[in-house]
Amino acid sequence: MAPESLADVLAHTGFDLSADLAADLDEVLITGEAIRDKLGELAAEIDRDYAGRDVLLVGILKGAFVLIADLARHLSVPVSIDFMAVSSYGASTRTSGVVRILKDLDIDIEGRHVLLVEDIVDSGLTLNYLLRNLRSRQPASLEVLALLTKPSQRRIDLPIRYRGFEVPDVFVVGYGLDYDERFRNLPFVATLRSQTNG
Repeated sequence: MAPESLADVLAHTGFDLSADLAADLDEVLITGEAIRDKLGELAAEIDRDYAGRDVLLVGILKGAFVLIADLARHLSVPVSIDFMAVSSYGASTRTSGVVRILKDLDIDIEGRHVLLVEDIVDSGLTLNYLLRNLRSRQPASLEVLALLTKPSQRRIDLPIRYRGFEVPDVFVVGYGLDYDERFRNLPFVATLRSQTNG
């Protein structure tokens, strides 16, 4: 998927972006339309794989809140939703490798079919920690959906059953992803200008 200019995407979608936010963005890597199409494909696959079973979607906050809402609306199998919040970035654009659970699950996952929903998988360190943690709680099954993956950053090979898009080794924002708590509301995935990405 070739990047698109921010101006072209804004003109095509009619999304009203403040000049303040637009000044920090470079180009759009994945349009909202492409994301919707991909979620439709992934949801069809999940519906087939989980036919006759209830699925517990576990979103990793804050980045997966948009993704999990849109994914749930695409699914026809019965779903429950819960969230975890973890930290491995702080205010940096690179993972620290140290994972802390900030908010744990409210639902007991023992014997449940769990689908972990991640916005992006970079190094894999955070996801590896989460998988080990959740497996210890004895779910009936545990799979992963990641909207974005960065294979060039991967330090650990992990089983990501449902994959959206591969992105290059650049910092991305939008569709739930942030930089310093900004840009989560964008309906697409974009890159930051180099001075912001610093």
